[in-house]
Amino acid sequence: MNSNPKLAAQSPQPTPPIELRAATPDDADVMAKLINLAGEGLPVYLWQDMIEGNETAWDVGRRRAQREEGGFSYRNTCLAIGDDQIMGAITAYGQPDAFEPVDPAEIPPLFVPILELESLAPGSWYINVLAVFPPFRDRGVGSFLVRAAESDARKAGKLSVSIIASDGNPGAVRLYERLGYTACASRRMVKEDWDNPGENWILLIKEL
Repeated sequence: MNSNPKLAAQSPQPTPPIELRAATPDDADVMAKLINLAGEGLPVYLWQDMIEGNETAWDVGRRRAQREEGGFSYRNTCLAIGDDQIMGAITAYGQPDAFEPVDPAEIPPLFVPILELESLAPGSWYINVLAVFPPFRDRGVGSFLVRAAESDARKAGKLSVSIIASDGNPGAVRLYERLGYTACASRRMVKEDWDNPGENWILLIKEL
């Protein structure tokens, strides 16, 4: 028994049994929260320009999560469930074998470096969103979700998995590297009024 309350408070929490569940349209609210966590506030910043009528930015996020198509769709998302709670989510899907050239004049500037990096991993299984709610971090949930995505990639016949991370989130980069991902390229971030400590987007790839 640990007699030091401070040390006891710092001890890692045991990881509950984790189950994987496919997301449904009813999960749109939690999906919006998790994608905003994964994007470090960038999604809400972008959703503000997509508001229709009396919507809030969060309404836009929920609406986009309920779409039948698109990268951020419930159809591409799985949830990690433990202790009868949603702990985290992963959104992943196959990239095309060839990308159309990026025309910066037709794309919001914030997206240009991300799309450029995506185009460097054609045919890969792309992890668009990986997020874990703070109370469940450092308990193996993120690793569980990444491995689930890798399993889906193999089932889809993909030979690699790709993900893009910010260098302002070194903990996430270290997680991917521990799981066998290698940094292959980077692009300078475009931030406009979005506040983020990072300077570059990093493309990481794992061969399966």
